[in-house]
Amino acid sequence: MMMALTLLSAVGAKAQSDYSTAMDASKNQAVLTLTDDTKRYYNTESVSSIDFSGADVTVNQAAGSYTYNNVRTVAFSKAQPSGDGEINNPAGAVQISEAKAWLESAYVKFEKFTGAKTYNVYVKGGQYSDYTKIDAQLVRDYGSYGRADALGLKAGTYSMKVVAVNESGTEIAGTASEATGLQVVNFSREGFAFMGYTPGAYNEDGTLKNGAKVLYVTKQTAKTISTNVTGADSNPCVGLQHIIDAYQKGKDTTPIVFRIIGLIEKSDLDGISSSEEGIQIKGKNADSEMPITIEGVGDDATVRGFGFLVRNSKGVEFRNFGIMRCMDDGISMDTYNSNIWVHHMDVFYGPNGSGDHAKGDGSVDVKKDSKYVTVSYNHYWDTGKTNMFGMKDESGPNYISYDHNWFDHSDSRHPRVRTMSVHVWNNYFDNVAKYGVGATTGASVFVENNYFLNTKKPILTSMQGTDAKGSGTFSSEDGGMIKAYGNYFDKTAKNFSYYTQANAGQTGYDAYETATRDAKVPATEVAKQGGTAYNNFDTDASVMYRYTADDADAVPGRVTGYYGAGRMNHGDFSYSFKDNTGSDSDDSAYDTTLGGMLDNYKTALVGICGEDNASQGSGDNPGTGDNPSSGTVTPGETVTCSFDKNGTPSNSLFTVTGNGSNSKGTATVDGVEYKTCLKLESATSIKFTLPGKYKMTLYFGSQDTNYTIKIDGKKQAGANGVLEATLEAGDHELTKADSGNLFYIKLVPVE
Repeated sequence: MMMALTLLSAVGAKAQSDYSTAMDASKNQAVLTLTDDTKRYYNTESVSSIDFSGADVTVNQAAGSYTYNNVRTVAFSKAQPSGDGEINNPAGAVQISEAKAWLESAYVKFEKFTGAKTYNVYVKGGQYSDYTKIDAQLVRDYGSYGRADALGLKAGTYSMKVVAVNESGTEIAGTASEATGLQVVNFSREGFAFMGYTPGAYNEDGTLKNGAKVLYVTKQTAKTISTNVTGADSNPCVGLQHIIDAYQKGKDTTPIVFRIIGLIEKSDLDGISSSEEGIQIKGKNADSEMPITIEGVGDDATVRGFGFLVRNSKGVEFRNFGIMRCMDDGISMDTYNSNIWVHHMDVFYGPNGSGDHAKGDGSVDVKKDSKYVTVSYNHYWDTGKTNMFGMKDESGPNYISYDHNWFDHSDSRHPRVRTMSVHVWNNYFDNVAKYGVGATTGASVFVENNYFLNTKKPILTSMQGTDAKGSGTFSSEDGGMIKAYGNYFDKTAKNFSYYTQANAGQTGYDAYETATRDAKVPATEVAKQGGTAYNNFDTDASVMYRYTADDADAVPGRVTGYYGAGRMNHGDFSYSFKDNTGSDSDDSAYDTTLGGMLDNYKTALVGICGEDNASQGSGDNPGTGDNPSSGTVTPGETVTCSFDKNGTPSNSLFTVTGNGSNSKGTATVDGVEYKTCLKLESATSIKFTLPGKYKMTLYFGSQDTNYTIKIDGKKQAGANGVLEATLEAGDHELTKADSGNLFYIKLVPVE
């Protein structure tokens, strides 16, 4: 929610210190927009008052007061919810360490229970009047802790219960613990994908459609999952691609969900049916009904080395997983698709090619008369050519909606649109290197209530306005038409350029700005090259869907908040980008550190609780090369350990008591930046056993001033963020000496 007060003010200068803070979606904040379109943020918990006197606005807080005389508006942004439930851990029971609700799902994390082979986990609330056991595959082992996710929940209040199970399969008496008050909310189903149809295998209330099948895809099962498909050449069909291929026969429209658990590599698959993209979902004829959902379980589901091609399909859904190093496009909707929904995805680099393919090709593309598509709540990580909507041979208008996406230091095509009619609304353009929205070839694009931060060319129309000025163009094709309303533009961005009809000049304008959302663009307004007019699809009640747009100022908090773009909890991968500072080519350069982290990414998942699983690796800070969480040390090998925001270690060699944080600065180790740490408090303890002599290096954070710790009860000090010590074989314990934050442990064997 964003409330705003508009002020008349004079221009003033920002002092050295105005006591403002950074934008933080987890806090209630006052947001001051200055006359130069920059913003100042204040946590309301720290503000005693905001005083108004003529053109002056004074913000009073304990740190000090500051008076502005250049404030245009004052707004108040409400903190985004965190989904936390209440935990009840009886003595002697399984100890739940974290419990949260999310979008149509909820989860618990819990400590391993001595003597347990596995765990039964139950959910109650919503469609479940009594405790109902969740599928065993949803209860997973992460080495030092367990986790269980309940999926397919309608909106409502839920409880979850965890019970330890012994070797004989019997629940251990007295071990049940509960988490209550889990407030599940629905995914937003606003968009063209829902015009006359509900995509995927779920109903609009979040529950599975009648008769829907659920299959679990892991590293170990991608080749072996099986089900019968009506019309298949032979049954059962075995393997992920084989099952999807069988649907192409067109004789089976049973809704089906493929739930991805952990990391799936291309080599784990039973095969691919697209040599360019990877997994292919293809209907028999144009717009064949294919009610398929491919979704990730939890916050760490990831595919690497392949993407997805969708053809001739109606009703496919992708949600809640990451795509790393796809073959060509992450997801390509190519040829006669309809009612497709792509949401809450993390999209990373494709293959590191040459020229404009350094970051791969497309991330999510919509082509060849695909229509009624919604691309929403996705997080694009420094992607290059992000979204192409339309080629040159579509008949149009191929309605597409594009909302609440986070373009995180990505480069271009957000989207680039040919021929199609696209609604671009409530997206967060966060340091976009080249350009935001681009229209060519007769496209009609409505750009509404978006937030453009440090985006030098927010909107381009081919061969006119900004595109016709300076050196070069983003396209030499005929132009389209863009209607713009309610957007925020950070005009302080270096080389910022944006023209409306009010200041078009001889070369025309980037977008036609309207004073109200429902205003029509006059038919006399046409593209300077090509002469096409805007089709006003957004004011046609027979075409448009129902939706509620936030004001642009609320978009960053909404998109980066708990229910925002990307996977649950924003996924298990973290990286801090450098903001735009210079030229297009500098700001859009391939990031070798990020690329290396993607190539070396390892999941912390060990496997399904109670099953004999091959280890899939470890690491709460992905891409670090942390050694497997086996709980022991292989002689001669380096041992590393990082911590998640709860203080959980990435390596189960270490037994940790204590609290974590993701707000204590950062630490950089071997070129990788870490943002989560273990806080060194009076109760903090790190215990481990070494088989020989090791050199230990401890890495502290950027906010720390003391680099001390007690090693086996004796205080030792380091310098410049690092503490080194040599440890002999045997048991060791690290405890607090002075307050501090430990981000990383490295143990190197001494010869």
